[in-house]
Amino acid sequence: MRRQLLPSLLMMVVFTILLGLAYPLVVTGIAQGAFGDKADGSLVEVDGKAVGSSLIGQAFVGEDGEPLPQYFQSRPSAATGAAGETVAGYDPTLSLGSNLGPSNPDLSAAVRERVEAYRELNGLDDSTPVPVDAVTASGSGLDPHISVANARLQAARVAEERDADVEEVLDLIEDNTERRALGFLGEDGVNVLELNLGLDRRTGS
Repeated sequence: MRRQLLPSLLMMVVFTILLGLAYPLVVTGIAQGAFGDKADGSLVEVDGKAVGSSLIGQAFVGEDGEPLPQYFQSRPSAATGAAGETVAGYDPTLSLGSNLGPSNPDLSAAVRERVEAYRELNGLDDSTPVPVDAVTASGSGLDPHISVANARLQAARVAEERDADVEEVLDLIEDNTERRALGFLGEDGVNVLELNLGLDRRTGS
């Protein structure tokens, strides 16, 4: 019994130290040394203060939960707090999609409402097609990007609110467009946080 117990206890101690302490410390050290920014969550700072992460979307709304017209708006999010505490979504502890199928009447109703609200916010007529990412949530609920088409449709409203030239705003969209991975995977996207920070730097917050 003793001959079996002692080696077992010894191996437990050895592997606890090796895998529970040494390995995590080595991996953390490599990550911090080679990819410090990414390992820390790809935080975006302004004047030394973290204002968000380039990997997690956020809402650009006022205290009343209504969209701030001087900012580009993120895509809808299904990641909301309990009882809707996080009105506009993007609660990183509740990453999820709506899980509503395309034939679900609740999804159809929500999309119709979002299309109407999007057109009203951006001064678009009823014949203007609305990009799908502007009215549907992503699978994670935390997508930080919108499509280039979505961003361009918001440009005129943002330019007017900031008393800026619309071409200047369109140039900022182009500057903040992330191209397809490897040139063919996925679609071009615009990081909304980076774009809005670029606006603040260019036209004033």
